[in-house]
Amino acid sequence: MIKLLIVDDHGLVREGLMAGLKALDAETEVYGAADALEANRVLESEPIDLMLLDLLLPNVKGLSYLRIVKRRFPKVRIVVLSALCDPELVAQVMKAGAVGFVSKASSVTELLSALRAVMTGEKSVPAKMETEIARSESAKKGESSLEKRFGVTTAQARVLELLSQGRSNRAIAELLGVTEGTVKIHVSAILKSMGLSNRAEVALAVNRKKRSQ
Repeated sequence: MIKLLIVDDHGLVREGLMAGLKALDAETEVYGAADALEANRVLESEPIDLMLLDLLLPNVKGLSYLRIVKRRFPKVRIVVLSALCDPELVAQVMKAGAVGFVSKASSVTELLSALRAVMTGEKSVPAKMETEIARSESAKKGESSLEKRFGVTTAQARVLELLSQGRSNRAIAELLGVTEGTVKIHVSAILKSMGLSNRAEVALAVNRKKRSQ
């Protein structure tokens, strides 16, 4: 039995995919979620094998959520589905832990082919973009991580990324699967490490650094 989770906030798209992807395998069980928090509830209650993830979610940036899922549910294979399709984006999602990327302009046949490939252990990206992806990955090798840029730990970096998006402590805790108290401790440590006094300054510093890259 293959358990597949589709995460897309557009109801018609999500329901259409849920119906169409039952053709992936005779024993495929398909679940749907409209946002990251709903997806977390499914992941916590069902042994999901494969996730089809839209990057444009309402309550968290898709790349951030992809990294969260890979940390909390490492066995889940993630294929990104996006209307945005350029080599740099594909390189980013693959580096973040996805095993595939499919454009929303693709046909159902192409989508099914990509999902079947990743379920056999392969990776799947648009063939015409492979050279450009390799070039983009090479250009990004020198880019520093949040840990190196701001002198924070790996756990703090996860909180920092969500903090820079304006998320509350409660929202960060729910997404990362930790207590709100743990998040508060990380936020205090981040402020101290960065020499800043409030969350707004942290978000400004992180986003300014990203724009300058």
